[in-house]
Amino acid sequence: MARPLALSMGEPAGVGPELALALWAHRRTRDLPAFAAVGDPAVFAARAKTIGVDAPIAEVEPEAAGAVFDERFPVVPVGSTCLAAPGRPDPRDAQTVVEAIKRGVELVHGGRCSALVTLPIAKAPLVEAGFPHPGHTEFLGALAEELWGAPVRAVMLLWAEEIAVAPVTVHIPLSEVPRRLTEDAIVETGRIVARDLCRRFRIARPRLAVAGLNPHAGESGVLGPEDDAIVAPAVRRLQADGILATGPLPADTMFHAAARARYDAALAMYHDQALIPVKTLAFDRAVNVTLGLPFVRTSPDHGTAFDIAGKGVGDPASLRAAIELAARLAREPALA
Repeated sequence: MARPLALSMGEPAGVGPELALALWAHRRTRDLPAFAAVGDPAVFAARAKTIGVDAPIAEVEPEAAGAVFDERFPVVPVGSTCLAAPGRPDPRDAQTVVEAIKRGVELVHGGRCSALVTLPIAKAPLVEAGFPHPGHTEFLGALAEELWGAPVRAVMLLWAEEIAVAPVTVHIPLSEVPRRLTEDAIVETGRIVARDLCRRFRIARPRLAVAGLNPHAGESGVLGPEDDAIVAPAVRRLQADGILATGPLPADTMFHAAARARYDAALAMYHDQALIPVKTLAFDRAVNVTLGLPFVRTSPDHGTAFDIAGKGVGDPASLRAAIELAARLAREPALA
């Protein structure tokens, strides 16, 4: 039997647990790949009752998840419980949230699960509890370095069939972007995106479109020096590596259909420059894929949605896309 996916619990007060339950409830009609949720079984049991889903919980080791998946919702316990109610996060749950992610990575590292899918986390309660990482991506990179024993640069790729964008800087204030954006950071991000599009997505010669930082890509320095001084030299270095990179390009004309047909992925200079076009074009279908890791990790491209948590009205389409993409990428080992 194929190894299941590991599905980390995410923020217990958010919409994630109920989206997983809603997908599982339609597992037969939708041919859903088998997964093992990782976290507090009581969270899933309580949420199933709240939203009216008949989901008997099975506390299992991951090897048994596939065997029970048709009849029961499998959960690998992490040994601690959560206190939060839907829509009301509690910093005391941070340990369980973090442990679920860590345990999921360990299951993949040990070969017991084929890939990791992460449900959304809330940064504020984690930070309040002392979590030292800016977000999921950075934490996964640190875990990979610890378990695999090699340096890792984790890169966020927002992917849908019609668009793929990777931000060079991610979870930092906008005011810090010009200071933190470097030629090396752009080059390293571009190399990882090109490599993993080839290795994991089987695109033989990936084409990268590199956005400028400033309006009109700086307008020859009139609207800011960074595009001429930082972005353009980075593009030349990528080209010297044999990567099909173009830029810097004005970001406001990069994402219409005709422009997207000319590249396989875009590099954006900051978080919202990447996520706004993705969420506009493919909000219900986009997947967050972490490139640069020695394992497959995907996540739905939305947050915790505290305002609708516990109401059973969330759309699981992005989570379904994340699960299906993780299963697809895990089925085919990465090219050397």
